[in-house]
Amino acid sequence: MDIAFSRLESEVAKFVLSESIPAFANSFRRTMISDVPKLAIEDVIIYDNNSALFDEMLAHRLGLIPLKTNLSEYKKKSECSCGGEGCSLCESVYTLSAEGPCLVKSSDLIAQNPDAAPVTGEIPIVKLEKGQKVVLEAHAEINTGLEHAKWQSTLACGYKTYPVITIGDNCDACGHCADECARHVLKLAKKSVEVIDGKLIDCSMCKLCEKACVGSGWEDAAIRISSDNTKFVFVVESDGSLPVKEIMTYALTDLKDKSDSLVDVLTNISGAL
Repeated sequence: MDIAFSRLESEVAKFVLSESIPAFANSFRRTMISDVPKLAIEDVIIYDNNSALFDEMLAHRLGLIPLKTNLSEYKKKSECSCGGEGCSLCESVYTLSAEGPCLVKSSDLIAQNPDAAPVTGEIPIVKLEKGQKVVLEAHAEINTGLEHAKWQSTLACGYKTYPVITIGDNCDACGHCADECARHVLKLAKKSVEVIDGKLIDCSMCKLCEKACVGSGWEDAAIRISSDNTKFVFVVESDGSLPVKEIMTYALTDLKDKSDSLVDVLTNISGAL
C-alpha cells in the first residue's frame, strides 16, 4: 500500500491510495468518519434562558460546535480513573453568559482549557433581543462519530477509483470529446486528443467524452473511460478539531489494531478446534 499526496494542509488533504483493494479503501473511509475520537459538548446546565430557542435546541447547537482536541490530554469517560464522574482528564468545561441585544457566537463560549476552545469564534448560536439572557455551563467529552454525528472529526471524507482514459488509434482529432469534458481533462493534439498533464486525477468518469465520440456506433468510439480498482483518489476535510494528518494516522492505527485483534481471535479459534 502506498499513499501519495497532491495536497496536504491542516484541514484538507487530497491523496492517491495505491496498491490496495476496494474493501480496504472503504474501511479506511468509514474509520476516519466514525472511529476517530474528538471533543464535543454532551451535557449543558442552563441557569437562565429566555431567548427564542428552547433549552433543547440551544444545547443541540452547542453540541455541534467543533472544539479543538488534543487526544493526548483527554480520554473517554469509560476509560478514566474517575469512573465516569467527570474530571479534567475526561471532560472540558465551558461557560457562557450573554445579555441582549446581541448575537451570541461561539467566541462567547469560554473554555477553562484554552487548548480546547471552539475552532472558530464566528459560529452563531442564538440572537438575543433586549431583555433576553442566556447563562449556562457546558461539559464536553471524548467520543466517536459512531455514537453521534457531533463527534465526527471530518466534514467531507470520500474517494473514487482512479480513472483510466484509453485513446485508440482510430481517433481523428475531431475534438468533440474535449469540448464535452466538463473538467477540461482533454486537449487536442496534432493527430488525436491527449490527456493534459496532471489533470487525469480530475476526471469524474462521467463518460460524456465517450458519448460524444460514439458516432455511428458505440463500438467505434476512439476514447474509453475505465477505472483502476487498485488505486483510489481520496479527499478528506477536517472540521478543525483535529489536523487531517492526525485523523488519517489514527484511523490507520485503529484499523491495524482491529486487524491484529481479529487475527488473534481466529488463531485461538483454529487452535481450539
